[in-house]
Amino acid sequence: MKREPVILLVDDNPGDIHLTQEAFRENGHRPHFLIADSGTDALGVLRKEGAHGTAPTPDFILLDLNLPRMDGRELLRLIKGDEQLRRIPTVILTTSNRRQDIEQCYGLFANTYIVKPVHWDQFLKIVKSLEHYWFNVAALPAT
Repeated sequence: MKREPVILLVDDNPGDIHLTQEAFRENGHRPHFLIADSGTDALGVLRKEGAHGTAPTPDFILLDLNLPRMDGRELLRLIKGDEQLRRIPTVILTTSNRRQDIEQCYGLFANTYIVKPVHWDQFLKIVKSLEHYWFNVAALPAT
């Protein structure tokens, strides 16, 4: 039996965290979520620092851009600049549809950039397509 993926969800909005988890469940998946509410916290999870010493390496990162202490752009730069972390697929999932943000994130080697839709049914479709592509179609590196 194939194991459910480990997803690092980096978002400081508890409502968005809940909705994202619910969208995965509604689409029939029960991934193991690691939650980080800031870029600094996410980096601790990824580097297994402090309280995160036993955290599993995520198969996938869902990253919001607007975060406290260290924003998503800076975190993305650090992830993709780190030889141990850069192979983890990192998907930007944010409300920003600014061309500058999109260009910057791809310049920092984001694997994809998705603007969070306003409507639940659209969000469900996006999560379903993410799941299908990243966990059924794409060949992911071993963690």
